[in-house]
Amino acid sequence: MSNLDIAVAVISDKETQLTVKVPVGTIQSKVEARVRHLAKTAKIDGFRKGKVPVSHIRAQYGAGIQQETINDVIRDTVFEALAEKKIRAVGVPNIDDVKLENDFLVYQATVETFPKIEVQGLNEIEVERQVANVSDSDVDTMIENLQKQRQTFETKDGALEDGDEATFDFEGSIDGEKFEGGSAEDYRLIIGSGRMIPGFEDGMKGMKAGEEKVITVTFPEDYQAENLKGKEANFKINLKAVKTPKLPELDEAFFELFGVKEGGLDKLKADVRRNMEREVKNAARNQVKHAAFDALIEKNEFDVPKAMLEQEIERQREQMVQRFAAQFGGNAKGFDKNTLPNELFEEPALRAVRLGVIVNQLIDSQKIELDQDRVTAFIAEAAENYEEPQEVIDYYTNDKQQRAGVEAVVLEDQVVDYILSQAKVSEKEVKYQELLANQQAAMM
Repeated sequence: MSNLDIAVAVISDKETQLTVKVPVGTIQSKVEARVRHLAKTAKIDGFRKGKVPVSHIRAQYGAGIQQETINDVIRDTVFEALAEKKIRAVGVPNIDDVKLENDFLVYQATVETFPKIEVQGLNEIEVERQVANVSDSDVDTMIENLQKQRQTFETKDGALEDGDEATFDFEGSIDGEKFEGGSAEDYRLIIGSGRMIPGFEDGMKGMKAGEEKVITVTFPEDYQAENLKGKEANFKINLKAVKTPKLPELDEAFFELFGVKEGGLDKLKADVRRNMEREVKNAARNQVKHAAFDALIEKNEFDVPKAMLEQEIERQREQMVQRFAAQFGGNAKGFDKNTLPNELFEEPALRAVRLGVIVNQLIDSQKIELDQDRVTAFIAEAAENYEEPQEVIDYYTNDKQQRAGVEAVVLEDQVVDYILSQAKVSEKEVKYQELLANQQAAMM
């Protein structure tokens, strides 16, 4: 509708009220159209279908039809009004004070609006950029890890030590009483894996198959089970079998597991190094991005619309449910997300919303435009991890939704580049594993 009369009143920096006037004639024409349509389609006792008098429909259903039409008109016109006045609304408008006045339907719409801020402290923030190189020893360690992932176990006569696999029965008790979850049979454990409570695995070291032993350990104060926190427990251990790990040989069969058919160990090391260097590049990019964003958020604390915060909390709650489903199996729909309270997400959600506002403001104020060449390069680099790179490139190029996701990441990277160009940036050399660990910690 182009015949709207719209008045705008700014209530605060994050709330705006619109007064919208819609000509009554527009509404009445819609009401009449619905009445005539219902007369042709309604099944009413005493009348043949399509032969119900319009006057009957108007008398019986006119009030309801009029109210439905008014509701639809308000729904349609409020968003038209927001668009016409270029108001970036957040959440659903709150409609009130609906009335007929001088041949107009008049209503008020109160909306929370996208915050308008001036980004502070760009020239003041200090950002540490971590730099790492992949050394020969890093590559060797990675090759060894690949071997360990495919290791087998052989029966061992000697004493149990770190890295060995133990098969055992155990029975736990506190003050002579067994407790739920404290017993198991034929339990398998890699010694040194840290799966058991502190002291348990160390207490088993030195045992041989066929031996029994009682070990005493103390549950941590932060243990998940309330009834066990800080309690001292005795565990009777019956060690049934001890197996020692055996790494696969670095031979052709092993190399082929990783797609290396020629070139042997040197080719595998070259491939591994290339993948590790790609990891380093991505980790370094993410590390400096988080550092830049963290520094900027500290300089820019501001209130955000309630609707934006609620939407982000819900988004993060859904993400956690999806992670639970992926980690533990099952259908995410079967998990009651309402068991995850808002308080769990409020702090990270507030950070995410503030960051989104800051990034959007920088894009607008600095007129940062998406670099399509960087998008193409980003997709090509990601495709290198796959056996059929061109299929991946085509997928991200042709699928609008997937490409939009990549474009959002690239545009955010461009914003980071701008922030770094204004900030005080220092470099710190770290080890490969440290960089990856720091990145992982920042994303949690």
